[in-house]
Amino acid sequence: MKGSNMNLSFGAEVIYEDAAFQLGDKDKAGIVGVNGAGKTTLFRLLLGDLALDSGTLTIGKARVGYLPQEIVLENEGETVWEYLFRGRPIREINAELEDVYRQLETAMPEQQQGLLERMAHLHELLDYFDQYEADDILLSLIEEMKIDPDMLDMPLAALSGGQKSKLAFARVLYSKPEILCLDEPTNHLDALTKDYVTDCLKNYKGSVLIISHDVDFLNQIVRKIVFINKTTHKIAVYEGNYSDFKKKRADEQRSRERLITHQEKEIKKLSDFVQRAKQASQTNHALKRMGQERALRLEKMRDRLLVRERPYRRIKMDIRPKREGAEVPLSVDGLSFRYPGQRLLYRKLSFKLRGGERFLVVGENGVGKSTLLKLIMGLLTPLDGQIRFNPKTDAAYYAQELEQLELDKTVFENVETDGYNEWQLRGILSNFLFYEDDINKKVSVLSPGEKARVVLCKVLLQRANLLILDEPTNHLDPETQAVIGGNFQQFEGTILVVSHNPSFVEQIGISRMLVLPSGEIKDYSRELLEYYYELNTADEE
Repeated sequence: MKGSNMNLSFGAEVIYEDAAFQLGDKDKAGIVGVNGAGKTTLFRLLLGDLALDSGTLTIGKARVGYLPQEIVLENEGETVWEYLFRGRPIREINAELEDVYRQLETAMPEQQQGLLERMAHLHELLDYFDQYEADDILLSLIEEMKIDPDMLDMPLAALSGGQKSKLAFARVLYSKPEILCLDEPTNHLDALTKDYVTDCLKNYKGSVLIISHDVDFLNQIVRKIVFINKTTHKIAVYEGNYSDFKKKRADEQRSRERLITHQEKEIKKLSDFVQRAKQASQTNHALKRMGQERALRLEKMRDRLLVRERPYRRIKMDIRPKREGAEVPLSVDGLSFRYPGQRLLYRKLSFKLRGGERFLVVGENGVGKSTLLKLIMGLLTPLDGQIRFNPKTDAAYYAQELEQLELDKTVFENVETDGYNEWQLRGILSNFLFYEDDINKKVSVLSPGEKARVVLCKVLLQRANLLILDEPTNHLDPETQAVIGGNFQQFEGTILVVSHNPSFVEQIGISRMLVLPSGEIKDYSRELLEYYYELNTADEE
């Protein structure tokens, strides 16, 4: 896999500028860079969904398998087994092979050679896809990924979002591509399958490219890091895992800062000399000539001046709730719920939130964590029980599907809120890493991570006294998580959150945990957090 002189822009936004990189056929690499740098764009180029403005990206005849961040299943009427089995095009190849046989029966001599070559190629494909062992391979994968056998005859439409995500991951593994592209795969994994998938990827016989905010996951699998620099629009490959990369990048940035500082001092000296030469007497020909010479040097130095990378920064922002909340902002009493035709998710679930606390919902996949938040927000109706908001409670909701966004509007238009002027909103958007012209981008062109930051900004701007957050860090890289987590750490109201992310949970200060499906409530402890993290990472309904 090789990229040379890669150039790509979306309108005025430059993604790659004369970028280049090279990876081997068996490399396991992490793709890193801030949200919006062009990580997912690289995958779309590999898939052929996008084309470069100029330059080349070469993968030969390799087949590319892709797991996107946002899972969309086209035919939700087909069964789970059918969906998984179609990951290998064995039926299609056999159908084409039969057609070749039919053509051979009546083919002219000059046509036969081409048909025989096509037949040989199709047989090679059937061997590659293990035609006779394919069923057993799929059944083994289903077992290893802890997919419930009872689901195999169910239509996809009957499954939760988290279950669909796990199936999409299983299918892309089963499809056996030479290049496997995974975009935030731990958003779709529970810990019961994570060890298996980690081992599978470490031993995968092709290339594996992973975009992930899960540093531990990356460190276990990758041996190279492909860094996409949003400031310079270049791509660099680093040997080692993510932790090795961070150390090397920190050293590079310190050296770069020293060089930029030196360049700026030299430019200042030259600029001062040129200015003095301009002000000198017209008869001072020697000084005038020196000034002209230094002016040329100054122009060349300015052309070569390195660009400083934009640091993550935060300014003080007023995120105090509009009004003081209640001692008990929310109570859930005797809640029962099931989706049509499915088992009960909860039976007489009860709990109360304390004003100002951080309350975490944990549990294995499919137990209904996201469903609980939707019930609380009135998006679903319970079979039984009551959900009561105190009259003093103002709730704001972050849905992991990001449906609050208006895609045809700009970042700025999406966050416009009564009570804030343009400059206040610009300052607040900078806390969510949108600077200068970033705010005028259409939301439709943003990466999932950038879209998540817009929604998180909208949530805080409501200045509610109860925040209900469903996996708020799913699409965020580690550096961005730390910045966004700092914003929520300052929040003075109550937070109810579903999250698989231990660092974010620790940062905002969880006080209690609701364990589903049992409904048991436990005080926060690091040990409990790590235990439930092992039960469930991010793939929620």
